Amino acid sequence: MTLTVRVIGVLIGGMVALAIGLGLWRGLTSPLPARQACVAGLTIAEVIFAAALILLGSIVEGFGYGLSLGTRWPYTRNIVVLMLRGDPEAAHRVLATAVGLTALALVILDPAHMTFLGLGLIVLTALFGMGTLYVLAGRAPAFVHGMHGLLAYLVFLTYLLLQNLPEVHLGAYLTAAIPLHPLLLAIFMGGMVTGQRGFGKPIEEFLHPRRASQWIFVVHGLAALVTVATLGWLSAAYPVAFGLALLQAAVGFFLFHAVNLKPKSPGVMVVFHQLMALLITCAVVLQWRW
Repeated sequence: MTLTVRVIGVLIGGMVALAIGLGLWRGLTSPLPARQACVAGLTIAEVIFAAALILLGSIVEGFGYGLSLGTRWPYTRNIVVLMLRGDPEAAHRVLATAVGLTALALVILDPAHMTFLGLGLIVLTALFGMGTLYVLAGRAPAFVHGMHGLLAYLVFLTYLLLQNLPEVHLGAYLTAAIPLHPLLLAIFMGGMVTGQRGFGKPIEEFLHPRRASQWIFVVHGLAALVTVATLGWLSAAYPVAFGLALLQAAVGFFLFHAVNLKPKSPGVMVVFHQLMALLITCAVVLQWRW
């Protein structure tokens, strides 16, 4: 447990506390009837829970905790004690449980298309999360790791839309939101890169790709460039997202070198890379402007 891990863990713990506080505040101060006020509070909490879960996953990857609990899933003995001692993988699984329970509560209180979709995506994400353990152990294909990352972002998107555009369905929104197409492809391919290189293995510097992990990294990089180009083309509508995408390209360059220097624990750049992806997603959906 380095100081960096502890500091990032405290910040993510603060996000979880903020989610609970905002949810309570929204539910208690809303002028809506009690049931709808409770749904509003749970929804805003779920958005932050889902983001914090992605960032916790980046700590697990970035600091080498991917197999800290082995391939036992979803729980291991004394998992709460391990979480309190600071194991990010244990905290990741406990928070995933909170995300699932919150989604179930939303389905019970508001049985609508988006709440059922959110719960279904969480179940799929959890199952692919189990699969990532076998990817890291070399017993499952990299596709599983890529799907886990993509599904985690689809969960975040579902509740972000439910919070800000409650009448819009995820499928219809994704069809219309052109900038999200290359972004989600880049997220999927980023997970593929991690899965293909394996636990604690570098991608290695290259001019011409020779191995599968290098070819996948090239596709990931191309998807990232298409994301930047698309947001640049639409920069009048998405100026903040375009600026963040340019910064993310630089972060990706440094992360590539961090992975090659310390393949078992590339460090804080993994967390920053995921944070930037979350911010770009928010900037697109919420159409942030300067």
